[in-house]
Amino acid sequence: MAENARSEFILGGQRSGKSRRAESLARQWLDGGTARHAVLIATGQAWDDEMRERIARHQRDRAERVPGMATVEEPITLAEALREHSTPHTLVVVDCLTLWLTNLSMPASGTPVDAKVHQLALCHAIEAAPGPLVLVGNEIGLGVIPMGREVRAFVDALGGLNQSVAAVCERVTLMTAGLPLHLKEPK
Repeated sequence: MAENARSEFILGGQRSGKSRRAESLARQWLDGGTARHAVLIATGQAWDDEMRERIARHQRDRAERVPGMATVEEPITLAEALREHSTPHTLVVVDCLTLWLTNLSMPASGTPVDAKVHQLALCHAIEAAPGPLVLVGNEIGLGVIPMGREVRAFVDALGGLNQSVAAVCERVTLMTAGLPLHLKEPK
């Protein structure tokens, strides 16, 4: 990865350039040698027509921008997917942690799982990963305070997840208007 960061957590609002930065890092990684590989772990699920269209668009765009990057869909067991796909010669991109937390907190089955247990396992997997990682998530705590109890609880949970992941990643980047602001750099 660029500038020797083994792991980078990219945060930002919707359409801030988070995924583009992750794709750019993956392309740089792949351009570094034929023995290198890149895998995207996609956490989104297509529950309606709009989301199906959004996922298809992302797949088309990603195939153009980062040819050769494989895609694995994993909406729940993200720590296990990291352990399975991370190797010293494979860059793993996770897009996105916000949808992953949504899948845990508001599953289609109607029975939420303990997100804290999954969060702890994810942080351990990030720390133990033998290869480079890029994780993407939304920063949604900058706006007005949500009206509903459930929405406030989700914003709080996402803030906690973001803090935990930021603590274990070497670099943390905030994206705004397509521009990166590095909040944390490798030591």
